[in-house]
Amino acid sequence: MSDKVIIADTSCLIALKDINNLKLLNLVYNKITITPEIEAEFGESLPEWIIVEEVSDKKKISLLELELDKGESSAIALAIEEKDSLLIIDEKKGRKVAKKMGLKITGLLGVVVKAKENGLIEKVKPIIEDLENVEFHISKILKEKILNRVNEK
Repeated sequence: MSDKVIIADTSCLIALKDINNLKLLNLVYNKITITPEIEAEFGESLPEWIIVEEVSDKKKISLLELELDKGESSAIALAIEEKDSLLIIDEKKGRKVAKKMGLKITGLLGVVVKAKENGLIEKVKPIIEDLENVEFHISKILKEKILNRVNEK
């Protein structure tokens, strides 16, 4: 396990909580870092393996908020401050901004695939189906791509 800081946006936390599988993040990454803004958006008590860290440069958050919501803005700002970080972000606009800033990103489905590749879960398909049942949007093309990648047709 590297010293990479793993930062999660709110949508990832909410989607996993909604399918009773928040522990998947803990299995894959050990610990997750979020901002107070994300903690407020999540609105529930956090497991001890989720660390809340303040963003030093509040101006950065304000600038990002011109385009994105508070949680995404704070997550991106924190990822910029943490040199060796991975940002888990799913919203298209937020991903685009994060990529433009040269940040390493993944999405919730990337986390699920990594869990399978590391032998932490047996199948990806049931988790994808659970996510779809709680209205987590997954395009048909992306779903097929992922299931092909993990040999689950």
